Amino acid sequence: MGPSFKHFEPIARTDIAWIALVFIASALYLLGLGSPYAPTNGDEMVYIHIARMTAESGHWLPLQSELLGTRNTKPPLLIWQAMVAGGWGESWNLFALRLPSIAYTFATTALLAFFAHRMAPAPGKLRTACIAAALYLLFFSTFRYGRVYLTSAPETFWLALPMWWLLWLRVRNNPLNQSNTLGWLAYTLFGVAMGLGAAYKSFALVAPAAAALWCAVLLSEPFAWRTALRTTVGVTWSALLAVGIFALWFVLDPDPSAVWQEFVVAENAGKMSNTMGYWQAALSGPYPMWTQLLAYPENAGLLAFVALGFCMLALWRGMRRDTYSQLSPALWVLLVWLVVWLVVFTIPSQRSARYVIPAMPALAIAMALVWDRLPRMWFWLTLLVCAPALVMLGRIGWVMGGMGIASQLEATITLIAACAGLAAIVAGLACKPWSRHTAFIACLAVYGCFGLMVAPLSQPASGYSDDVQAQMRGQRVVVPNGFTGQYERFHFVLPGARITPYDAEGRNTGALYPDLPANERLDRLLTEFDAVVWLQEDLNEAPSCLPRCTLVAQRWHVKSRHKSGEVTLDNLWSPQEWLFRREWLLVRKP
Repeated sequence: MGPSFKHFEPIARTDIAWIALVFIASALYLLGLGSPYAPTNGDEMVYIHIARMTAESGHWLPLQSELLGTRNTKPPLLIWQAMVAGGWGESWNLFALRLPSIAYTFATTALLAFFAHRMAPAPGKLRTACIAAALYLLFFSTFRYGRVYLTSAPETFWLALPMWWLLWLRVRNNPLNQSNTLGWLAYTLFGVAMGLGAAYKSFALVAPAAAALWCAVLLSEPFAWRTALRTTVGVTWSALLAVGIFALWFVLDPDPSAVWQEFVVAENAGKMSNTMGYWQAALSGPYPMWTQLLAYPENAGLLAFVALGFCMLALWRGMRRDTYSQLSPALWVLLVWLVVWLVVFTIPSQRSARYVIPAMPALAIAMALVWDRLPRMWFWLTLLVCAPALVMLGRIGWVMGGMGIASQLEATITLIAACAGLAAIVAGLACKPWSRHTAFIACLAVYGCFGLMVAPLSQPASGYSDDVQAQMRGQRVVVPNGFTGQYERFHFVLPGARITPYDAEGRNTGALYPDLPANERLDRLLTEFDAVVWLQEDLNEAPSCLPRCTLVAQRWHVKSRHKSGEVTLDNLWSPQEWLFRREWLLVRKP
């Protein structure tokens, strides 16, 4: 007899639409993955620099860097990932370096979709799973830190594994005090997972991961002293094992004292101290405690209002006496996951919404489970936020077409995407039942428009030609460096060149001749180096060194840091005045 399909429900047309939504969101993660303009952390190039230098040394350890005080500010597993992905320099490009982050992000998305499907009531399980997956992929914290090299995807994946296993036991209605599932083997594997997560970012992550696991086990089942003792001992063993795995860095590194000073003392312990005093800084310092309460909506980005609406709904219902008694064990796991991570990272003096990113999968599932109960007001606010973003992105795409930066086809596609998003916004505001669905479409349109807008600037044709790269190979080239480590990007566009940075704005330590007028500074750099990459100040000006120098090549440059008064309401509609400049590659004449 053939296999029976009676347990498989047919997929409705609406479910096909939800599945398509997830696939489109996933495709956006691959769009422009190798682009230098992908949303990322400003320090990404710093750690790419460390990975490149370490790969060139031919050794796993010690980590190498030309940047003062940055050599050991991240654990080696993050650096090793780039070294392996880049083939120890053989395949050194942004797409290859970022690809492992995508794999981690998609794996986490698959897991949370699975558990959202298991926890959702029937019918509508597939729809809830797709909503959870789409939410997670459209959270800006995931889009920014889940697909680039300096990423939160690996620690999010590894630190979540113990919680996923516990959640699996809870959705199966398998009480821990009636089975031996969480024996020493389970806690040992939990410790390995936590250790790998810590080895990507910091040993400090073991604290919220272990605390969340401990609280989730105890609060998601009837209390018993024997279970509490066994759980405490087991989680303690997991935490110690995780810290032990992280401590292998000190054993394997030839210079453990440098690791201690740069990573433990400066990078981690420094975040627990403040010259203002702890409580004064917590109330009125640069990182006040109250801002951390908005960490989850902040990480949601364009979906911040929807996340805020969920938090307010959860808080309102939590004030009712009978709410907690009605929570299922699986929901207790999600609640503890969210609350513990938030509480733990409210304690340090330096607070950031980024620190709770490993709990965002739980937020996606929880929001998906109550999706239809969230007030429409929050979706309308989301649509209103996306509207001006789409208008501005469409305008920039139009200007790029007029300036010749993008082809007419590229500019047209960007405008079509912007108009489609705006049409969805109008439909969502006009038709109440569509507001929830169109919020997703609007967010997709914003991300898609941004990717399409920067695509012309990310193509090989927009950079330096093969002939120019060959001419610069082995030459001493001085390049602009507006932010720490940003000069590393020139190793991708001028491979083989001997790169030296100069501070483009003349403010950072180590700037080359920052006090000289721009014209004299350029002449000085040309006399001391074989070539200079110089940034244009005025879009209509030519290199001041002509005819004493030769313009080898030029490409478009997008300004990311603007001085006060450069962007105003008067010129906001004219991005050609404040967004685009040219980058010149100049050499001195013999």
